[in-house]
Amino acid sequence: MSELHTLRGPVKKDRPAPEARQVERRDLTGAVLGTVDLDPELFGIEPNENVLHQVITAQLAARRAGTQSTKTRAEVRGGGTKPFRQKGTGRARQGSTRSPQWVGGGVALGPKPRSYSQKTPKKMIRLALRSALSDRAKLGRVALVDAFSFDVPKTKDAVAALDALGLDGSVLIVLAAQDTTAFKSFANLERIHCAVEGELNAYDIIRADWVVFTDATLPSSAAKEEVA
Repeated sequence: MSELHTLRGPVKKDRPAPEARQVERRDLTGAVLGTVDLDPELFGIEPNENVLHQVITAQLAARRAGTQSTKTRAEVRGGGTKPFRQKGTGRARQGSTRSPQWVGGGVALGPKPRSYSQKTPKKMIRLALRSALSDRAKLGRVALVDAFSFDVPKTKDAVAALDALGLDGSVLIVLAAQDTTAFKSFANLERIHCAVEGELNAYDIIRADWVVFTDATLPSSAAKEEVA
């Protein structure tokens, strides 16, 4: 070990370079229209499992209502009179029937309304999102469709499109805000979850077997230029 290494301490492990990955661009009939290069900074990094776990835990904690509440002995109605005299009964002394040991009494150390939200740095949230996308891309679970151009909202057409694309299990479909027809077409399908492109998060990606993008929602400027 060199003297310089001893003074500086251990060298931090270099992160592997992002991998270049591709995805087939298809239409609603399943026909391949071409191949698109995915942004390696979003779909090709080595997933950081620790950050991913911490961000998802914070996200699920923020969803908790935190409205559970119990009454203490001060909040329970009644109990103002001493139940029996202090001495001579052979029983333990009691000052109120609303003490926690009495039936109908208050609850000791019970839950009160609180917020479960955790502060998460924005850099960690972005890294978790990139890690989730890269994990699905590594498994070959990212699909790209030119557009979900349904004429009218129809569940039958949505099911036919998923079958043509060969998507099984739970599917996360990322749509643009104006794709209202597609939103309504997939609304009645239990294993399908639709998300607006600006609201994409790590938890929704990890819990889905497939992540489907359209030309308008694929988060890669280079890919959008290529398919244009």
